[in-house]
Amino acid sequence: QVQLVESGGGLEQAGGSLRLSCTASGRIFSSNAMGWYRQAPGKQRELVAGITSGGTTNYADSVKGRFTISRDNAKNTVYLQMNSLKPEDAAVYYCNYADSRRAGAYWGQGTQVTVSS
Repeated sequence: QVQLVESGGGLEQAGGSLRLSCTASGRIFSSNAMGWYRQAPGKQRELVAGITSGGTTNYADSVKGRFTISRDNAKNTVYLQMNSLKPEDAAVYYCNYADSRRAGAYWGQGTQVTVSS
């Protein structure tokens, strides 16, 4: 089992910044991928950004150039630096962990990001 604990959400004005953190614990395999998804009311959950344990990253087109994902493998922690926030970035952000040894993925409880215009 893997447990994911997120932090860092909150209320920010448009144009501002927030940093999300997610720490994984439990049975962590060294080769894995972690990422951030978000879900706004009435919309499907979507990938925001992902990063492998080797450092390969990918981003949704809507956040490229504004968000940066990074990780500290020694701490099993992934970060999402969100700059130039827009009202459309408002959502519940979920941390995700997956590895090649197990089917499926693990999810955090979610952290709310609210952006005021």
